Amino acid sequence: MPYLLIRHTIGNYAQWKPEFDDFASKRKALGSKGGYLFRNADNPDEIVILLEWDTLENARLHAQSDELRQAMQRAGVKTRPDVYFIEEIEKVSN
Repeated sequence: MPYLLIRHTIGNYAQWKPEFDDFASKRKALGSKGGYLFRNADNPDEIVILLEWDTLENARLHAQSDELRQAMQRAGVKTRPDVYFIEEIEKVSN
C-alpha cells in the first residue's frame, strides 16, 4: 500500500484541525483511505500525518495540488511541509 507522510509545524491546532477535516472529502475523492494524525510529544505544534492511498499517483496529485497549498495557508501551517511518499513492505510484530 502507498502512503503519504507529511510533517509540518502549525500555529494553532484549533485553527488547523477544522481545515484538515474540511479537506477530507477532497482527499477521499482522490483515493485517500484515511490514516493517522500524530503530534510531537515535545512540540505540540509539530504535526505528522500518515495517510493511506489507493495509488501512489493519487497521493502525489494530492500533495502537489494548489487546493492543498491554499488549505494549509488557511489552516495556519507555519513551515514548508516535509513530504514523503512511502510504500509498505512488511508489517512487523514485536
